[in-house]
Amino acid sequence: MAEAFSQGGAARAPWVIVAGGFHRLGGMDKANAALARYLASRGHELHLVTHEVEPELAAHPGVTAHLVRRPAGSVVLGEGLLARRGREVARAVAARDARARVVVNGGNCPWPDINWAHCVHRAWPAADAGAPAWFKAKNRLTGALARARERRALGRARLVVANSERTRRDLLERLGVEPERVRVVRLGGGAGRGAATEAERRAARARLGVSEARAVVAFVGALGRDNNKGFDILWLAWQELQARGAWDADLLVAGGGGGVAGWRARAAASGLGDTVRVLGFVEKVDDVYAAADLLVSPARYESYGLNVSEAVARGTPALVSARAGVADDYPPELGAMLLPDPEDAADLARRLLDWRADVPGWRARFAPLAARLRGRTWDDMAAEFVAHAEGEGAAGGAATRYASCPA
Repeated sequence: MAEAFSQGGAARAPWVIVAGGFHRLGGMDKANAALARYLASRGHELHLVTHEVEPELAAHPGVTAHLVRRPAGSVVLGEGLLARRGREVARAVAARDARARVVVNGGNCPWPDINWAHCVHRAWPAADAGAPAWFKAKNRLTGALARARERRALGRARLVVANSERTRRDLLERLGVEPERVRVVRLGGGAGRGAATEAERRAARARLGVSEARAVVAFVGALGRDNNKGFDILWLAWQELQARGAWDADLLVAGGGGGVAGWRARAAASGLGDTVRVLGFVEKVDDVYAAADLLVSPARYESYGLNVSEAVARGTPALVSARAGVADDYPPELGAMLLPDPEDAADLARRLLDWRADVPGWRARFAPLAARLRGRTWDDMAAEFVAHAEGEGAAGGAATRYASCPA
């Protein structure tokens, strides 16, 4: 166990984080992993209660990973086991050290300390039109369970951390969380990398098999039976542009999920297969950002939009739903790149045409925002998070609070 000490000479307080994953392959998972790495680097005793954790983090001195299985791959059953194990670990650590900090994510574990709200299920509508009846029933059941767990867990938290102003507004307006309990900590992701160079762009296109001569539009998001990420709207806009006969761009679609095969089949049957490539899950998504001239994200609900932030930081402009949390980062001069209604495919097509008419100009207009986003790293985010956790409401007997939490 790492023996790290604060300025006062005492060992640092232990932390417990309850989260579905700690790795680089998903937005919430990236954020949780970044916080965990930061705490580990400071020498905290750290307990991660999770379904998945990257090996490097699990092997770090001072880190204990408490892995929780998902019976038969069931997310719902796995969440129940995660909550139970999270309470067990939190109770044991808090009983040993009253200074312990416990971080949970939304409704995944009802614990009265810090709740990191990566999304608000109460504000997240179902978007499963056209899905099989069994999926719609399942989707609504899991949504109802998520909303109930969310309300219970957020009601108990002494401190709620939101990932954007959009999320903060939803917490206040949809769930009635008191403003004094909520702090906004924007995500990081800059990682010190600059805009993709021309050499990086060519190399990324070569790896993805993309022509140097064509403009490239990218979509990065899950392709499930629920169309929350809005690919179905982009598909309608793409069909409209192709029907006009003067559209000269290719579309790269990166994202896993149960809808990948179906979208590949639709692309092939539509005759647009030469201009649309459904890649499926892409581990090195930075290649997609580097290869693209534009990212499109017409999400129906997006608490933040890490795909947009990462793309813009790499120098790729992004056309995004005004409903997304990341839209708050856009200055007025980029207002034409915000979709007021993500359901409006015709409007999306018009904005794509406007972008295509001035590709270099839009890249230049995004440069100041890109520089600002690159300037905020994951460590910046984690340091701000820890400052709130350690500096607000920390006194008063953590062990007393935790002792009142039911099993």
